[in-house]
Amino acid sequence: MESIARLPAPTQDQWEWQYRGACRGADPDLFFHPEGERGAARRRRAETAKQYCARCPVLDMCRERSLMAREPFGVWGGLSEDERHAMLVGRLKKAS
Repeated sequence: MESIARLPAPTQDQWEWQYRGACRGADPDLFFHPEGERGAARRRRAETAKQYCARCPVLDMCRERSLMAREPFGVWGGLSEDERHAMLVGRLKKAS
């Protein structure tokens, strides 16, 4: 029998912070835009989602995880898709 020491570590320890998120009980549709949503409607939805983020005890961890994962969709850590993209581009420029 193989040693269990070679098995991957449990991921619950890495993601348990999500249980403390202010968004935990919120409608996920608030954080992810429907196909074709544009303009003012999209900005209003994102701003409403960011209100959850503003009072979130794990905002910083959520933001960093979404940036590390290059999360392509939704509001994470108080940042929209475009804001995360701009932040990543800025980090890449600083590293160069």
